[in-house]
Amino acid sequence: MANDAQVSIQATILPDEIAKTLTGTMTVAPVDANDKWYYKLTACTTTSTDLITALGLASDVTYTQHGTLPGGNVQDALADLADQFFRQAATPSGNNLQQGDMWYNTSTELLHVYREVSTGVYEWHIIASAGGSSPTSFTMDGGSF
Repeated sequence: MANDAQVSIQATILPDEIAKTLTGTMTVAPVDANDKWYYKLTACTTTSTDLITALGLASDVTYTQHGTLPGGNVQDALADLADQFFRQAATPSGNNLQQGDMWYNTSTELLHVYREVSTGVYEWHIIASAGGSSPTSFTMDGGSF
């Protein structure tokens, strides 16, 4: 019908890196010839600080289980990853150590892996060293696997 009104809407939301564009079209037909339309083209742009802040919290973003990470929120995943990799001079210890954890000793420039050497007995073993005659020297020790 000639007097039908067609409305198209397009909205882009979220920051550029994760932006989503929502689109839609709707047609409205008048009940009879006495119905009249008022038309005004309007553009609306806004930024919601609250929305952007909520999306920025790692504890509010969830993910599904992948590899050794059990699933949950990004904040917990970062903590899980931090518990698997150590970069310090002191030997890591405690109840959170698991087989396969890595430790780079900042004093000796040695890379270690935490592995089971006999049933129920775990130790740190050197798997690589840095240094030597050149700043790019790197030695792998396959015997530690």
